[in-house]
Amino acid sequence: MTMCFNCQLHIGKITLLMINLDAAQFAAEIVKSNVAVIDVRTPEEFSQGHIPEAINIDVMSEYFTADISTLDKNCNYAIYCRSGKRSVDAATIMDESGFETTNLLGGIISWVESGQPVTS
Repeated sequence: MTMCFNCQLHIGKITLLMINLDAAQFAAEIVKSNVAVIDVRTPEEFSQGHIPEAINIDVMSEYFTADISTLDKNCNYAIYCRSGKRSVDAATIMDESGFETTNLLGGIISWVESGQPVTS
């Protein structure tokens, strides 16, 4: 199992530390009571299969920032996309806005390849 803590982003005087987890670690993380799962792919991608209990907030939507502003900042968010690129973008935006996030390395592709469940 690999956990990456070396992804640091320097924004002004704030340093954000992005937590990246492999599929097994991500699966363990999302069963915690204070963690919500966000799929940041398009609604079309989401409808083709997603992690159970995930909500869909498309990071490419012009409403992404407005959509996340309605979320509880006391909750932790486990974020994923198809391969891991868009979820890094979403996590960065959310971290800058004061949320605590975890990113799934390799996205839903790695999730499925590791035998984890999906639903549609």
